[in-house]
Amino acid sequence: MTFRPSLIFFVLILLAWIAPIQALAQESTPSLSTPADGSAAPPQSTPSWDDPFDKSSDETSEEINAVADPLAGFNRVMFKFNDKLYFWVLKPVATGYRVAVPSPIRISFKNFFFNLLGPVRFVNCLLQGKGKAAQAEFCRFMVNSTAGFLGFVNIVEDKPQFNPHIEDFGQTLATYKVGNGIFIEWPFFGPSTLRDTVGGLGDWALNPFGFMKLINVNAGALTSGTTNVAIYGVRTINTTSFHLGDYEALKNAALDPYEAFRNAYIQNRNSKIAQ
Repeated sequence: MTFRPSLIFFVLILLAWIAPIQALAQESTPSLSTPADGSAAPPQSTPSWDDPFDKSSDETSEEINAVADPLAGFNRVMFKFNDKLYFWVLKPVATGYRVAVPSPIRISFKNFFFNLLGPVRFVNCLLQGKGKAAQAEFCRFMVNSTAGFLGFVNIVEDKPQFNPHIEDFGQTLATYKVGNGIFIEWPFFGPSTLRDTVGGLGDWALNPFGFMKLINVNAGALTSGTTNVAIYGVRTINTTSFHLGDYEALKNAALDPYEAFRNAYIQNRNSKIAQ
């Protein structure tokens, strides 16, 4: 007995639609934490003062200091290069782009690029043993790629069960106890670590466009990275158009911008790995 590819694809589509229906049905079930009269539970108050015995800030500092920075001289030069690149090229282009392109279109592009990397997140969820997250990524990708017109519309945006934490190969390596290595500031790409650099290469290999490029090269076709660079450029400009001013705010508030951005990057990565 043989299976046709079209039959397999139909089964995958069917599974992707059944899962959202089941989840929506479960969503209508009342929560045990909701009072019987239907009123919302009172919010829990949190102390507004800082606990002098709280060691969380010390632990955060230790985590940041644990990442070696032997290339500090090189990294600072690259940080200045990226800083000039932002103010001289990226910010002006993103500002003009935001003025010229309406917000709904920019949001659609953002949804498309996010959906495009769905297979990357799916594989990393599997590698980390996160079965439910992998199922959610699979369902979101299938639904948005079909009913969402190739991902330009995020159908399940307001459904938390289909929006798990974003996973990448750098986080996958961390789950297998691979250390950060050293801190690196890459030109054009910004802050990273040795582990996240290797992880980025792994994610690139899983990227649909990177995979297609490898096929073309192996087939002997005369191809270049022009398409990938163009896609990365459009994605970067589109993303930056939503965050104009954030970079300046953090830089102006820091005594040493290089250290501030390095520490912010490490803290952000540690937070994602801990999720």
